[in-house]
Amino acid sequence: MECRHCASPLEKPGDFCLVCREANADAVVLEAARDRATMTILAEDEVVGETTITTTPEDGESEVVELRNFAGLLADDIRRKRPEEVYAAGEREVIRAVRSELHHQFYRVDGEDPVESVLERRGEPALDVVETPPAEKIGGSHTTLIGGRTGIRAIHTVADHPHVKKVIPGPIDAGGTGSQSGLRAKVTRADDGGNVRMLLRDGSSVQENRVVTTARDREMGERIREDLNDVLAEEEFR
Repeated sequence: MECRHCASPLEKPGDFCLVCREANADAVVLEAARDRATMTILAEDEVVGETTITTTPEDGESEVVELRNFAGLLADDIRRKRPEEVYAAGEREVIRAVRSELHHQFYRVDGEDPVESVLERRGEPALDVVETPPAEKIGGSHTTLIGGRTGIRAIHTVADHPHVKKVIPGPIDAGGTGSQSGLRAKVTRADDGGNVRMLLRDGSSVQENRVVTTARDREMGERIREDLNDVLAEEEFR
């Protein structure tokens, strides 16, 4: 494949051009299974290439090294594209390992055809991206969070999403049913304005936190809700 800007040869389709310093990929769609992963490269809403990387899953202590190596290969291939966005579907364990290797924001995508789902999503008007650091997005009259450092980490996980403007912690209700499963977090259905609420549960304590998003309506708010719940699941808060 040649660079679409200067026609210099590229080693792999969608690679960032080191001659003219221009990107040849807008997005990468990662479809991950435990033993293989396919990366589809998109540019200007067209498929320009596909790469499949496989591994042989190990057991016991060897699995940690094998999974890390697998994730490293996938991350290297994504990194060389320098995409604006990365969409992921499939095995959470693999996706979580790849995310840890990259600085890109991952968007979860579902459906029988993840690539087609991404193309449909990218055809919609883009949501505003909030560049504010997570800590600066958290505010309101209630400053106490349940769960201590774990609760703070869960709130920061949600606040780190690029389409979240603000997280406003609510009062703590200590009258819930006790649980020994530790702190859990869940984002509830979006309202008509596209905003959602994040529920934190720790033992018998429950805290409802308002999450203000850049969504313009309920439908787009639901997309953000799904992304947030997937990230919370990958971070093992659900």
